[in-house]
Amino acid sequence: MAVDRDHVLRTAAALLTHKATATMDEVARAAGISRATLHRHFAGRDALIRALETQGIAECEAALDRARTDEGPAPDAVRRLVREIEPAAGLLAFLVTENQLFEGEEQNAGWARLDARICALFRRGQDAGEFRIDLTPVWLTEALYGLVGSAAWAVLDGRVAAKDFENMIVELLLGGAIRREES
Repeated sequence: MAVDRDHVLRTAAALLTHKATATMDEVARAAGISRATLHRHFAGRDALIRALETQGIAECEAALDRARTDEGPAPDAVRRLVREIEPAAGLLAFLVTENQLFEGEEQNAGWARLDARICALFRRGQDAGEFRIDLTPVWLTEALYGLVGSAAWAVLDGRVAAKDFENMIVELLLGGAIRREES
């Protein structure tokens, strides 16, 4: 029986998003395969996490593409980005916390690409006078990741409604980031 790697990764992502401490046995069971089969495809948890990281980065890059972050007013682009990234938010939240284990030389270059693209969006908004200049684009990017992750966990735990995901993030982030004219 051929194993559908994409199915295994999607199943692992769904399980680990809901239960970050899930074991390889639990991942295998959820995917409907044996632990031995899972290990033939992913030598261990680290290899599985790396494969999920690659998938998550690809999903976030696709969300950035769909959001057209270089078009229109920067606040509107942030709204589009949050909307487009929502389907990958749970996986992103898991990966951001799990990624702390893989810092340094082993860090996936995809994170740097994501950071650069999101920073460019915030920098564009600052250059246009739409965002405060006392908050660096790097900080605004980290804040966005944090809010997406927090909202994803809150939705997954049933503490907030999924329909509020975009509004919660955008209103809090932009409410603090938008440059205000001094009175």
